[in-house]
Amino acid sequence: MAPGPAGLTPVFERVPRTGGAAAGEKVVALTFDADMTADQGPRAASGERFDHPELITLLRRLKVPSTIFMTGRWAQEYPAQARSIGTDPLFEIANHSYRHYAFTSPCYGLPVVGKADMREDVRRAFAAFRAAGARNVVPYFRFPGGCYDEAALRTLASEKVTAVQWDVVSGDAFAKDADAVAEQVLAGVTPGSLVVMHCTRSAAPVTDEAVKRVVPELRARGYRFVKVSELMRG
Repeated sequence: MAPGPAGLTPVFERVPRTGGAAAGEKVVALTFDADMTADQGPRAASGERFDHPELITLLRRLKVPSTIFMTGRWAQEYPAQARSIGTDPLFEIANHSYRHYAFTSPCYGLPVVGKADMREDVRRAFAAFRAAGARNVVPYFRFPGGCYDEAALRTLASEKVTAVQWDVVSGDAFAKDADAVAEQVLAGVTPGSLVVMHCTRSAAPVTDEAVKRVVPELRARGYRFVKVSELMRG
């Protein structure tokens, strides 16, 4: 997207209901945040799983184009998975920061990255994707927690990324009821919607079960699944 007002990083949330071809077409983008913070290495080493290969396998089986917003730390922890996702034309990888620290405060209790380190944090994540061998990487950025302010948008403007938010919250984070997650998504989706979910077993263990219901039901309603890049083109 073109730079926002006063040279700020542009922010995309969904296709406007009144603009673009996608506004009148039943398309929806499912996005999945692959979260891992810089200091969670010991937890991963002790067996906690921040990946969710069953979800990726399901998306492939159901042939659902998706955008994975990945942290650089996740790509370093699971390089083979990052490469597999990032070389599969069904998917595209977008930047979710390197260490999943907040770019403004307060933000769900997340540690805060200093303004002087914001640009380097974004660059370091892209470098981690390249090091893993991912090729299908798009210039989109999702703020950890979805939290940002004008200062963050101004600081990241030179990185030439588009910030991507959402209009449908799945509620899958820390959820234990897959049907409740599915119901929330199904109730919120309208043509041009952008849904946020997670690709992290430890923090979102029922996402794959919810997707098993969401995908066929939305297809039965006439929806087509697209990546954010296609949704953005409208």
